Amino acid sequence: MNKRTCLYDKHEALGALISPFGGFDMPIQYTSIMEEHHAVRQHCGVFDVSHMGEVYVTGDEAEKYVNHIFTNDITDAPIGKIYYGMMCYPDGGTVDDLLVYKMGEKEFFIVINAANIDKDVEWMRHNAEGFQVAIDHCSDYYGQLAVQGPEAEAVVEQVLGLPCKELSFYTVKTIDVAGETVIVSRTGYTGEDGFEIYGSHEFIRDQWDKLMASGRCKPCGLGCRDTLRFEVGLPLYGDELSADITPVMAGLSMFVKFDKPEFIGKDALLKQKTEGVEKCLRGIELEDKAVPRHGYAVLKDGKEVGEVTTGYRLLSVEKSCAVALVESSLKLGDKVEVQIRKKTFPGTIVKKKFYDKHYKK
Repeated sequence: MNKRTCLYDKHEALGALISPFGGFDMPIQYTSIMEEHHAVRQHCGVFDVSHMGEVYVTGDEAEKYVNHIFTNDITDAPIGKIYYGMMCYPDGGTVDDLLVYKMGEKEFFIVINAANIDKDVEWMRHNAEGFQVAIDHCSDYYGQLAVQGPEAEAVVEQVLGLPCKELSFYTVKTIDVAGETVIVSRTGYTGEDGFEIYGSHEFIRDQWDKLMASGRCKPCGLGCRDTLRFEVGLPLYGDELSADITPVMAGLSMFVKFDKPEFIGKDALLKQKTEGVEKCLRGIELEDKAVPRHGYAVLKDGKEVGEVTTGYRLLSVEKSCAVALVESSLKLGDKVEVQIRKKTFPGTIVKKKFYDKHYKK
C-alpha cells in the first residue's frame, strides 16, 4: 500500500486525480494540467511536496562528511545558503540529486527525492562510518509546501504571514511560529520564483487551508510540476539522472566540484569529464505536434542513436520537445527523428532548456 501525505484528505475533498508516485498516493491534477501550469507561470500555485524526504546531518565533522558524499562543495559555506548537487556511486552513477541547506556551523538539512528515501538514508548511514556525525532521518515529521509563481512572495508574506522578502535565491531561514520552528527557503522546481515551507503536519495543513481560503493560490498537482520543470531544463531522477546516467552525462558538471580533495565518484566522473562520454542528454524540438514519451527511440539517418527521457507538448511555448539520452557526437542543429509508435517524426537537436527561468536573484 502506498503512503499518504498529511494533506491527502484535502486533495480528495478538492476532487484531485490521485495516482501513485514515489511510493505515495499523490494529486496529479485538480482541474487540468494546462490550467495549473499557467497559474504557476502567470500568478501563483501551491504544491503538496510532503512526499519528499528530509535528513539532518549534525556533528563536529558534518561539513567534512557532507562534502564526502556530495558532488558540490560546501566548504566554509555561509549559514543560510543552499546547494544543489548529487550523491554518486564510485562508478559515477547517480544515487540521487538533492538540496543541502546549511542551517548551522555543524548542522545540515538535506532534502531527497521521495522514491529514493530508503535507499538514500541507507547510503548516507553506510558512508557515515568513520565520521563524527549523526544522521537523523526526519521525513515522517515534516510536511512540505511549494508556493510557486511571480506572486509567490506576496502570497507567502500576506496570506501566510511568513516574512520572506529578504531571502535571495537558494537561501533559507527558520521562523518561530507559535513555538514551532518552521523552515522557509527560496527554492522550487518550476523555473519561477517561489518558496518551500517545511513544518509539522498540523502546521502544513493549517497553511494549506489559509492558501485555499485566500483564493490567491491555485492547488497544483504533480502533472504540471513535471511540465514546468521540463520546460526549464530541470532533471527528474529516474528520467534524466539514474544509476546509469551520471551528472556528466546529464550536463550537470557545473554542480560537480572537481577541485575538491575527494568525494565519492570523483575519479570516475573526472575521467568522463576529461575523456568524454559515449552518450549524453540533448534537447530535441520536433517539427510536428506529435508528443514524444519516455523510452521512445531517437534515430539519425535511420540508425538508433538514443532514446527519449522526457517529452511533452510544451504549454508555455506550444512546441513538441523532448530530452533524450543520445550519442554524444550529436551537436546542436543536427537533424534526427523520433519514433512515436509506428511513425517517425523529424526534429532538431537544441538546448535542453526550452523556456527561460524567472528566479529572483
